[in-house]
Amino acid sequence: MVMFALFILGCNQPTTTISTPANESGQIEKEAILKTLINETRAASARNYRTWQTHWVHRPSVSKTYMNFAGTSFSEMNSWEEIDDFVKKYMEEHPDPVPPPAPPENVHIELYGNGAWVSYEMLDEVFGNKRETRLMEKANGQWKIASMHTSIYGFNKR
Repeated sequence: MVMFALFILGCNQPTTTISTPANESGQIEKEAILKTLINETRAASARNYRTWQTHWVHRPSVSKTYMNFAGTSFSEMNSWEEIDDFVKKYMEEHPDPVPPPAPPENVHIELYGNGAWVSYEMLDEVFGNKRETRLMEKANGQWKIASMHTSIYGFNKR
């Protein structure tokens, strides 16, 4: 597989790479997926609830889990209603914006029809090292998040 640089966010930011298939349309889809993920994270960090919502599938089948190994906590939400309520309440209780994490690294995107499986690593200034997996769906020309799993490892190496 050929590796291409996808993004450079700022002069001193690390380059994000994704593995790409030989066809150009696959590369375009992967870039759109990564843009959605980055924008969703930025909206959450900025506490922009309305923008954050636009990046998610709004169905009972969506899910979101956090496993915080550093803080020994776990949370699980199993519907759009639960996720939306949780995030809305969290943003109300923590209204001050936080710096968004560094751009994702070691990004792997597997496309299949109108869906994609995404995994990556990132360094979050607040929580430390994280690994995330996301299930994406494309509807009406837009990639949206249908499931999210985050493992938080803290600032120690895993």
